[in-house]
Amino acid sequence: MRARKTPLLMSLILILGTSLLFAAAGDGLWMTKVPERDRARQNPFDSEANAVTAGAKLFRQNCTSCHGSEATGVKNRPNLHSERIRAATPGELEWLLKNGSMKNGMPSWSRLPEQQRWQIVAFLKSLQ
Repeated sequence: MRARKTPLLMSLILILGTSLLFAAAGDGLWMTKVPERDRARQNPFDSEANAVTAGAKLFRQNCTSCHGSEATGVKNRPNLHSERIRAATPGELEWLLKNGSMKNGMPSWSRLPEQQRWQIVAFLKSLQ
């Protein structure tokens, strides 16, 4: 009888482990879609003193309904203080803003001028 329970138990552990892996990776899967040339891009506005302030204003105007005024997330939307965002390159974040991730509920913000997307990235990086 014990020999019959072992494969069932192992299957349940495998299923649970896989589910937890996908839940943990969840909306981080968008990062695998970022082309290397975009991933390597640096924020051209990093040296501008007002980039973070401008990005904060743009964040309040465009992002707070999903990510909250403190960027900690609303309902099931991600906390932008997370390790995933800290580890993301500026180019990855700008790519996400430009392209979105509809599977995860993140719309494309390609209608925003590129400079404004980079300013939002500067703000997000300042949260670190």
